[in-house]
Amino acid sequence: MPGHYRDVVTSSPLVVLPEVAAALADDRPVVALESTIVSHGLPRPENLRVARAVEQAVRAHGAVPATIAVLGGAVRVGLDDATLEEIAARDDVVKVSLRDLGTVVARGLPGATTVAATSHAASRVGIRVFATGGLGGVHREARDSWDESADLAALAQEPIVVVCSGVKSILDVPATLERLETLNVTVLGYGTDRFPGFYLSDSGAAVDWRVDSPDEVASIVRARDALGTPGGVVVAHPIPVDGQMDPDLHDRVLEEGLRLAHQKGVQGKAVTPFLLDHFHRSTGGRSLEVNTAIILGNAALAADIAVALSAA
Repeated sequence: MPGHYRDVVTSSPLVVLPEVAAALADDRPVVALESTIVSHGLPRPENLRVARAVEQAVRAHGAVPATIAVLGGAVRVGLDDATLEEIAARDDVVKVSLRDLGTVVARGLPGATTVAATSHAASRVGIRVFATGGLGGVHREARDSWDESADLAALAQEPIVVVCSGVKSILDVPATLERLETLNVTVLGYGTDRFPGFYLSDSGAAVDWRVDSPDEVASIVRARDALGTPGGVVVAHPIPVDGQMDPDLHDRVLEEGLRLAHQKGVQGKAVTPFLLDHFHRSTGGRSLEVNTAIILGNAALAADIAVALSAA
């Protein structure tokens, strides 16, 4: 049975749910999950429903889910259902990137972890695989703003496999891929030679390496470990073409959203939730359907990869 935080007496700023700790101690597969998608990425009440479904998808594929968030002055690696519900329902949850972790923990604030913060916390406790929807990346007009997600730098440092559907389509995809190359982050296309575009199956950019099974991913990770290669691996897993958003609708809504964000002065880490909300409201819920399918598919694949990695 899943453990609860009341079972753990600790003053540590990093707390692992007993179920997750037991799985790690036994070398059983665990998949890390971010909480920003729960608090900021999906509307209520769908956010809690999807969060529970994602954890169930991980379990159905043979791994233990470890959703990560900050509550009660600690980074929580693995949430019981009551805590997951709290993150989904509270209005005061802070979006926490890696640079914010110490401050949010010290001040006892509730926080939802981004890809960067989740990757770091997962790596600290020995979790090797992480599922998310889309990565952060280089923002459009970054030549002027220098706006680049901390996700990229974190992936250059943390030895974690991140299963995602590319980067969010609001970003500069070619520039993001160039930065990942510069940072020596391995990018693998899962079942594809093309880099996914989040809501779209193909961003228009190619990937250098293709894999077609969890075992292939596991063999690459083991080779990297043996060679001491630093940093992480991005497994770019596209949504099937028949499940993607209509490309014309996508492009029109994206253009509208970018224009509105500029008009309203939305900047920095506020841009992504603003545009995701715009997509949800402007597509009649279609973006929510696609987003849900993306994260469920990525969670299942991440669990398969975690299982393959644990079968040494």
